[in-house]
Amino acid sequence: MHIPRHLAIIMDGNGRWAEQRHLPRISGHRQGVRVVRDIVKECHRLGIDYLTLYAFSSENWGRPEEEVSALMDLLGRYLQSELELMLKNRISLRVIGELDRLPPGVRSALKETVERTRNNGDMVLTLALSYGARNELVRAVRKIAAKVQAGLLLPGEITERTFADCLDTAGMPDPDLLIRTSGEMRVSNFLLWQLAYAEMVFTPVLWPDFNEDELHRCLEEYSSRERRFGLTHDQVAGLRPEGRRVNH
Repeated sequence: MHIPRHLAIIMDGNGRWAEQRHLPRISGHRQGVRVVRDIVKECHRLGIDYLTLYAFSSENWGRPEEEVSALMDLLGRYLQSELELMLKNRISLRVIGELDRLPPGVRSALKETVERTRNNGDMVLTLALSYGARNELVRAVRKIAAKVQAGLLLPGEITERTFADCLDTAGMPDPDLLIRTSGEMRVSNFLLWQLAYAEMVFTPVLWPDFNEDELHRCLEEYSSRERRFGLTHDQVAGLRPEGRRVNH
């Protein structure tokens, strides 16, 4: 099985999972956090270099205040509880999004975790928090416009690489695979630039029920696809497939 170098996941279905069990929505989010821990560990074991999780979108701020507050509390607790795991497994934490909108306590916990894991080199775990891709694109354009205005960059010098370097994900490879749980089939304003050539796998499994077996099934589907990047089958037939081969 070939695995992606960079896996991105839209973790969807926490609320529905709780509602199906006649539980408060926060119960679904709590179970979802437990799943995050298991999936991070399994991705690390498989040798995935980059794992990016869509944890809280910019649109999620519009949810009921009680739910948002509970989610922020869960995030703070997650950072505290998982720091040891990240250090032990040499996982570095990265965060993308409008972080200034997060509560001060969460921002402080994020800063500490990012700093303490900065030199870990086995895997990069990126949390998309208060993140929206359209907003990210607008912020990137503003950065480029400022450079042009300051005389540091000519319009004719703007390239795809110039633009990518102004995104939140600067320095990271684009995702090879996007997984979305809960049966929804859309990208929901997530990594719109970066997903240009990503393979996509949509699973009906709600995120709180997502496990290592379902992850492996999604990776097997990814492994069965031929990534041509606009070329023909004959052109890529002799090329080495993306990712590493893992035997189970």
